[in-house]
Amino acid sequence: MATGLNVLRGIIFLAGSVALVLMYWRSSPSPKCRPPPIHSDQLSAKTDKPLMLLWFWPENKRFDFKDCKTLFQIDDCTLTDDRSLYSKAHNVLVFHTAIQDDLSNLPTSPRPKFQRWIWFNNGTHKNTSRIEGVQGLFNLTLSYRKDADIQVRWQLTQKKNSDGDFVLPKKERLLCWIVDDEDLVTKSGERYSYYRELIKHIKVDVFHSSSVKGDNYFRTISSCKFYLSFESSINRDYITETFNGPLAAGTVPIVLGPPRKNYEDYVHSASFIHVNDFPDALALAQFLQKLDKDNEAYMRYFNWRQFFTARRHPTDEKHRFAHAICQACLHVSIYRNYRAVPDLYMWLSL
Repeated sequence: MATGLNVLRGIIFLAGSVALVLMYWRSSPSPKCRPPPIHSDQLSAKTDKPLMLLWFWPENKRFDFKDCKTLFQIDDCTLTDDRSLYSKAHNVLVFHTAIQDDLSNLPTSPRPKFQRWIWFNNGTHKNTSRIEGVQGLFNLTLSYRKDADIQVRWQLTQKKNSDGDFVLPKKERLLCWIVDDEDLVTKSGERYSYYRELIKHIKVDVFHSSSVKGDNYFRTISSCKFYLSFESSINRDYITETFNGPLAAGTVPIVLGPPRKNYEDYVHSASFIHVNDFPDALALAQFLQKLDKDNEAYMRYFNWRQFFTARRHPTDEKHRFAHAICQACLHVSIYRNYRAVPDLYMWLSL
């Protein structure tokens, strides 16, 4: 009797063990099953590209983030304007002009330890509004300044091989200027004062910026022997697209801006003419008229093209800030430096 009972217990125990094994086997993932496919959005999230959040669209100039790759061959970070991703963003880019005086439109959530804030300001110290409380908020500066963490500038590109002699575009005009303002007679500012003095001695073909968009912008500049690259503000390193335009178009820029030495930090000394090289506007006009008759001397201003090229910048208004934003994307993918800028305004005024 006892023996039969023991046998029965053994059978029950064995059956239970087999049942448990079967249940475990069925619940375990089969090694033969393939993992589910990874969608493209999931794949991008798994890359090592840093995430950069654009907190404000500068002056509401919106462009497709894919344009960084299309226009500038930059595809080194993941760009977004989705503020819900704030806690995951490695970098937050903030446009200074969009910040409210009470800082109420800045992020209010605690900043993650790994996150850097980038101060984007394309203005000079004279036209940068002072907002109390922002001095120590940022870790990186994005500016035209040479000593900025991220420098925004259209730089010359060194040629790998010489591609022959430079072919000068057909010239139909002597001296040109593309400008936003129509009232050049009474407009204040150094560039307008100099222009009014210059036209007493030489003809200047003036075009309103609204009429020379897209390819027509470079076509217009290339049709001129000389172009007035007059900056709106005279400050160290403040050298903008108004200088890059004629370089890229095959025209000699006449510059009014920071000192000649500052320009020579970026381009060859014989690639432009500085108004400070002459005692007055009359002397400059006479020099340009002389060059107009001396083709050999004029062509020397393009000798730099044997070794370098100048890239055309986008002229579409929506891309006005695209180059700076894309440059920031490239920077944060390479450098992981983290610092605090104690006083942005003091740095900008130096």
